[in-house]
Amino acid sequence: MAAAEHVLSEAPGTLWSLSAVGLAQAYRARELSPVEVLDAILARCETVNPRLNAIIGFDAERARQAARHSEGRWRNGEELGALDGVPLTVKDNIPVRGLRTSWGSLLLADHAPSDDELPVARLRAQGAVIFGKTNVPEFTLQGYTHNALFGTTRNPWNLRLTPGGSSGGAVAAVAAGLGPLAIGTDGGGSIRRPAGHTGLVGLKPSTGRVARVNGLPAILHDFEVIGPIARTTADAALLFAAIAGPDPRDRASLAFPGRPGLIASEPRQQRILYVPCFGGSPVGPEIAAHVAEAARKFESLGHSVEQGEAPFDVPALDQIWSVVGPAGLAWFLRDYPGWENIVQPALRRIAEQGATLGAADYIDALAKVTRIRAGLAETFTQFDVILTPCFAALPWDADVTHPETIDGKQAGPRGHAVFTAFANVGGLPAISIPCRPSRSGLPIAIQLVGAFGADELLLGLTAQYEQAHPWAERWPALDGST
Repeated sequence: MAAAEHVLSEAPGTLWSLSAVGLAQAYRARELSPVEVLDAILARCETVNPRLNAIIGFDAERARQAARHSEGRWRNGEELGALDGVPLTVKDNIPVRGLRTSWGSLLLADHAPSDDELPVARLRAQGAVIFGKTNVPEFTLQGYTHNALFGTTRNPWNLRLTPGGSSGGAVAAVAAGLGPLAIGTDGGGSIRRPAGHTGLVGLKPSTGRVARVNGLPAILHDFEVIGPIARTTADAALLFAAIAGPDPRDRASLAFPGRPGLIASEPRQQRILYVPCFGGSPVGPEIAAHVAEAARKFESLGHSVEQGEAPFDVPALDQIWSVVGPAGLAWFLRDYPGWENIVQPALRRIAEQGATLGAADYIDALAKVTRIRAGLAETFTQFDVILTPCFAALPWDADVTHPETIDGKQAGPRGHAVFTAFANVGGLPAISIPCRPSRSGLPIAIQLVGAFGADELLLGLTAQYEQAHPWAERWPALDGST
């Protein structure tokens, strides 16, 4: 079989491969039950998860109880919505009541929250079946997925490689058929890049679109949001609608008093700014070529595409990240005496760097945030969407923090991740979607970024692109090669 065609032939039609939208349709037609679907997915997990290490905590008994209740509701025509009975996983830095939430750290190895974080509570209220927690790097501050508590997560498209991070467990699960949906967090690209590395759709909502209550301490200012991970745009939109909405306990969410609107499958002509690289940062040649091809495809769909440069101060963005994350981690760890002997060395160095920073450094970083947000707002008076590569490098060795070279040039720890963080600093919605894969079959993705609050516009554009250039039938073979 040719490398680019090396996909899982058994997937179409199997219960564990069905989309969330497809499951709801089958439940409504009484063709399937939530119990048999959950059983099929848990059986799939038994076979596949040991090879991936994607799901690091199961809640099978409560999930079966939830599935039985859902089955009764569908039987009686009393379903709670389109996600009733749909199985999904939750990233290990999002609290789930009674289920260990370790944040990938030995420091929190025994932490079992007494409350669901609000998006989880909303999913339960709509009948979703939460059956597991997915792996993360320690404190979700690295771009690959490994920790001392649970080990390394691997990419279903090539088991030797990483799915990226920090939502690496979440995307590996969905890509391998361990549930059609997952929720993750994105503080600097942690949904979008891993989704891109595994052939999925990953949405980072606008800051405030998904209210956050009862979560872990915020160590990345207001940059981190919860969002959906799915195989299709329709599934991502369904999950986004289920978790989005305001709550008076989260002031940022009050900017969006309503629930998500309908997604236009044929959006009007959009003005797209295509940015192929940020400054002199290297981009893998296959990635650059395939993203440029995707930009032309948007043009063929009737949109106006103009190539340009990054519409913000790239060095200022880098300076923000050198302050906010380290300072946030140092602040969190100060309440844990002896943490230096517990956290992994790389995270210890980050925290030690953060401890050397002063209040003036942090205020200076926030001032840069304000300037970047103002500049991006001005950009969106001229353009509707920014299109970039989702990442600068294809997946690398699963046990290595980052690729040391990209296109033959030296790359630092965030060299592969240069394209995503500006959306977090800007508080903007951003989405990653598959484009043409590499010659070896590894997924490649583009990123679309919209103006503050334009989440539905991005979903509409991706739905249009997916209809013209579908990707959902590509499945990884899970045999250690692509």
